[in-house]
Parts: sequence; C-alpha cells; structure tokens
Amino acid sequence: MPSASEHHDNIEYAVQQIVLSPSDEGFFEQLIPAIKDASKGGRGYQLLQSLSTFSDDREAEIENICSCNHQEFTTSVNQLLRVREGTVHLTSEILRLNQSIQSSTEKLAEQKKALVESRGVRQNIDETTQALEDCLEVLRLANQVHDLLGKKSHYAALRALDELQNVHLREISQYKIAEMIQNSVPITKKLIAEAVMTDLNTWLFRIRETSQFLGEVAFYHTEQRRARQKDRAEKFAYLKNFRLNSAIELVFDEDAEFDILDNEDVQVDFTPLMECLHIHDALGQTDRFRANYAATRRQQKELLMPAYISLVDIDVASLSEFLEGIAGFAIVERATMKKCPELRSTADVDELWDSMCQTAITLISKALYEVDNAELLLKIKGIIALFIQTVDSWQYPVGTLDSFLLTLFEKYAELLKRRFSDDFQEIVSTDDYMPMPINNLDEYDKVVNVSWYTPDKDRDESRFPCVLPFSQMYPLCCIDIRNFLNQFYFFLDDHFQHPRVIDDTLKMSLDELLSEKVCRSLVERLSSQYLGQIVQILINLEHFEIACQELEQLLVAARSSSSTGGSIILSATEEFRSNKKTAEKRIFELVNSKIDDLIGTAEYDWMAPTLETEPSNYMQTLTRYLSNIMNSVLLGLPTEIKELIYFDALSHAATMILSLPLSPEVKKINPNGVAALAKDVQYLTDFVDTLGNPILQENLDELQQTVALMQAENSDEYYDASTRNKKYGRVDAMNGPLLLEKYENILLAFEEL
Repeated sequence: MPSASEHHDNIEYAVQQIVLSPSDEGFFEQLIPAIKDASKGGRGYQLLQSLSTFSDDREAEIENICSCNHQEFTTSVNQLLRVREGTVHLTSEILRLNQSIQSSTEKLAEQKKALVESRGVRQNIDETTQALEDCLEVLRLANQVHDLLGKKSHYAALRALDELQNVHLREISQYKIAEMIQNSVPITKKLIAEAVMTDLNTWLFRIRETSQFLGEVAFYHTEQRRARQKDRAEKFAYLKNFRLNSAIELVFDEDAEFDILDNEDVQVDFTPLMECLHIHDALGQTDRFRANYAATRRQQKELLMPAYISLVDIDVASLSEFLEGIAGFAIVERATMKKCPELRSTADVDELWDSMCQTAITLISKALYEVDNAELLLKIKGIIALFIQTVDSWQYPVGTLDSFLLTLFEKYAELLKRRFSDDFQEIVSTDDYMPMPINNLDEYDKVVNVSWYTPDKDRDESRFPCVLPFSQMYPLCCIDIRNFLNQFYFFLDDHFQHPRVIDDTLKMSLDELLSEKVCRSLVERLSSQYLGQIVQILINLEHFEIACQELEQLLVAARSSSSTGGSIILSATEEFRSNKKTAEKRIFELVNSKIDDLIGTAEYDWMAPTLETEPSNYMQTLTRYLSNIMNSVLLGLPTEIKELIYFDALSHAATMILSLPLSPEVKKINPNGVAALAKDVQYLTDFVDTLGNPILQENLDELQQTVALMQAENSDEYYDASTRNKKYGRVDAMNGPLLLEKYENILLAFEEL
C-alpha cells in the first residue's frame, strides 16, 4: 500500500503538470484525469490544498514581483484576480464535475457489478439452454424411434435407437434423463424385435395363404412353357429330343421370361423378411431368429399337409390344390434361400422338400386304392408331372417323384389291362362267329382302316354288300388293341423318365391280353359242335396271327426308348399260330365225326343176292356233305387249309369205309357185296376227280386196291411179292389176307353148291 507522502508527491506533480500545460486544452486534459484520480482515491481535498498552495505561492511570487514593479504588479494582480475568479469558478465546476463523476462512477460500478453478475447468469442460462437442447434432441430421437415403430419402419427405428445410444446419450451422460433413457433402450429394442416379428408373422401368414395361388400361377406358367416347347418341336423336329427344363429349352424360352414371384397376378415382397433378418442381425440374435424362422416354416409345412386327400373327383381338384400348395411353399423357400443365404441353407430347404415329397407320396398312395379308372389315373399323373416339371425348374431334386410315377404307371397298366380284358372278353363272348357283312363303302373303309387286313381286291373293285372273311370280333379287337397302345403311350406325354418300362410293360400286357383273353377264349370255344363256328374261329386265329406280326412292327416303330434296338417278338404270335393247328384238328374231328356218322349209316348186305345198281345212300350223302361244307362253311378258309381238310376227310372216309368189311361181325362177303362196295368206291373216286386235285386221289389208293384185290380173278397174285407190290402195294399186309379169307370162303361155298 503506498504511503501518504507518496500520494502527496503525486498530487503535487499532477498540479505542476496542470499549471505547466501550454494551452487550455492541455490544461483540461491534465486537470480532469487528476480530479478523477483524486476522486477515486478519496484525495480530492489534498488536490484542492495543493492547488491552493500553488495559488498562494504564486501570489507571494507575484507580490514580490509587484513590489518591484507596481504597475506590472497591479496589472498582474488584476490578471491574477481574474485568474482567481476563473479558478474559483473552475473549482466549483470541478467540484460539481467531481460529484457528477463520483455519481457516474458509482453507477458505473453498480452497472459493472450488475454486468458481471448478468454475465454469470447468462453463462448459466446458455449452459442450461444447451443442456436442455441436448436433452430435447435426445427426447426427440427417442420419440422418433417410437414414431418409426408406429410407421413400421423398424430398421430405421433401430438405427435411430443405435444413434441415440452411441452418440447423443453420451453428450448428456451427466444427467439423470440419460440414465433413464439408457435403461429403456433394451426394452425399446425388444419392442422393435417384437414389432418386426409381428410383421413377419403377418407376412408368413399371407405367404401361407398365397402359396396355393402361387403354385397355381407356377403350374400355368409351366403349361405355357410346354405349349411353346411343343410348337417349337413341331417346327424343328430335333427339339423333340429335349425335355422341359433342359438347357436347350431354357435358352429357347429366354424371350418369354416370367417372374413367378412378381407379376400381374401375384406379388411376393420379401422386404419384411429381409428387414427382420437385418434387425435381428443388428441385435445379435441371428441364430435365434434363424431357429425360430425354421421352426415356423416347419409348422407351416405341417399345416400344408392334409390328413387325407381324395382322388375320386372327376377334375382331381383336391390333388391339384394340394400340389399347388406344396409348389408355392417350395418356390418361396428356394427364393428365400437365394435372397437370404445366411437365413436358409440348401440343406434346410432340401430337408423340408424331402419331407413334403414323402408325405405327398404317402397321401397319394393311400388315395390310389380308391381309383379304378385309367382315365382318372392319367389325369392324376398329368397333375403330378406338371408339379414335377414346375419344381424341377427351381432346382429341386425330383428323383423320388419320378420313382413314384413308376408306381403310378404300374397301377395305370393294371387298370388298362383290367378294362381291356373285360372288353376283349365281352367281344369274344358276344361274337356271332360269322363272316362280317359289309353293306357299303363307308363301312368297308372303317373296317379296313382299323384292322390289320389286306383285301384281295382293290377298294374300287369291291361290290356291296359283301362279306369279309373274319367275324365282327376281329375289327373290334383291333380297335381295342390300337386304343390300348395309345392309352399306354399317353402316360409318356409331358413327363416320364422311364420310357423303356412303358415299352416292356406294353409288350408284356399286350401279350397277356392277346394270349389269355383272345386266343385262349377262342380256343375254349373250339369245343363247340358247330363246324361253322370252328371254321370262323380258325379264320379269326389266322387274322390275329397276322395282326400280331403287324403289331410287332408297330411296337418297334412306336418304341419310346430310342436307346433299345432290335426286333420285338410277341409270344401271342406263336400262340395264335399253334392254336390254328388246334382249330384245324378240331375241324378234322368234326368233319371226321360227321363222316363217321354217315358211314355208320351204311347198310351193306355183304351176302346180297343181287347186284346194286346205284351207289349207297350214305355215299351220296357223304360226297354231298363234303361238297357242301367246302362251298359254304369252309369257303372262307385258305385253299391250302381246305385241301388239307379234304385230304384228311377223304383219308378218314377211306379208312372208315375199309373198316366196314373188316368188321369182326362180317364173316362172309359175296361178289355182290364186293360189287356194291366197289360201286361206292368208284362213286367216291369220281367225286374226288371233280375236285381237280390229283393228290387227293392218293387217299383212296388203299381202298381202291383193296376192292380190286377182292374182285381179282386170281387172288393168289397177292401172295406173290412182285405182283403185290405192283398191283396191291397200298393194301395192308394184315387186312388183305383177312378180306380174301372172307371172300374166298364164300367162293368155296358157291363152288360146293
């Protein structure tokens, strides 16, 4: 703290400076600060005392000077008085100014104090304002999170919450509100997770409801692709070798690209799923979400599988809807795997697919027991094939389904066999076994077109009405055979990966039907006693043999499996061929039986007293019978068969006629009896001559030579080997002597008489 003497020196120095100012402006410039400093320091009185002292010193100096020069002194006194007067006035002004300055200084001090205080308050206000703004921003973001939740912008809400937690809350971490909001973050995250799961569940429900329609659209798209592929195959034959979903087909179909999941009929938006996945990934709950999603999809898969399906509907609507639902479900799964590989792996999707396939096969297999109609089964196969081609385009394995089609084909083949077996059985049983009458050209064309038959005459040379050699059953069976073939190959349409099975099964089934249902049924009817029916059966067997040969060629040409070559041999061909012999034998039996009956009516009087002038009635009836059956019943038979029947009939007739005199009951034969027999033999020989076939005469050689032997003048020639071989070579070595003995006995009796 400065001493009083130092203050005094300072004031005096200030007074000197004021007095020594060269001008009024300088005077005031020195005076005012001095007054101000004295007022602040409370030394105003000292300043006045210094100024008074200075004034007194100057007066003394002036008086001293004035005593030397009075006038000048007087003048100086006057000037000094004026100065004094001015000084007094100035002093009063200074005092007034001092008071004013003091008053202003006090106000200024108060204002400065108020300013300092206001600056502190303002700083506090600013800090408080900033804190409030930060808190309000945090609250705004917190409200924004809830607003975004309300708008279902879940991922944006999570991002906002993350920004709130990691950025803005740190800025107000010293406040209680930060702790409160920080504590609410897990709850908010849980709310976001629940909200997004709610939306996902809604999406999953809609997907489940949409799956069947999605599958229906996919089926329709596959059918369109089928149609386009068929049109291309008709234009370019080599394209028939490429199936649907092959690389070639996919390249050709690129221009007709169609998005199953986004089109005018159905739109599947994966945004909710992807958003849910992103959110759970951000929450670090990806594994949990993946497990929950997989469980949910498994539950939906189970809901998709009904406890039972019916396949007896005409349009098989339940099966179609069932497979459409599976296809839609599978398409969504495959699309999910492609869009979110971290959510659905190939193993997960294939596991669900395998499960659905096995369940579907089990349900369809159970329902197949109710199906007893081949056309309905073909519709079922068509739907399953459409399903296979649809899911195959989404890279699903379809081997199990292809194998199931084999089971379906076995059922189909069995139903076809059963149906056509009944048809064949009915055709065979209801046939009239008469040559088929044709009334006009239209009927003729229809029969010839459906039958394996080559007419003897050209179509233009035919005259109507006419008769075709086979009975009505043959063209009807031909129609059924053609239908049977077509029905089998219908199963190959659209999709079937086992064409060789169709070829083999068709051959086996066709063989079985022709052998067991046609050939065997015809053979069973050979027991008939009606010769005309037996003849017609033989003719039919002949044509069925031809049909089988044609069928063998047709099966080779129609073979669906190009990898297998070689000829096809139907066992039914040999069946018909061998049973033709059976029918021929039966004809022989009936003809010979009739011959036996006719010859059994012969009434030879071996000891006739007179000669017969006419052939026996039985012989006339026999020749008339043979002539009639050849020109009527046997007319339709091939010439070689008719000649064979003639040959056998004449051989049998000769044997039976020869057995008459050989009968043990005939003890003696006279020349008249031999003459009657000779006349009948000659009559028969003349009849055979009219047939124009010299070979047939050979059947009568034994009979003719035997009669000649009995009529010989010298029967001893027979016992001469050279003569016997020349004249009686065909005579039985046992029968000749026996007949000669009977004849000779009667000659001896005549001689004795």
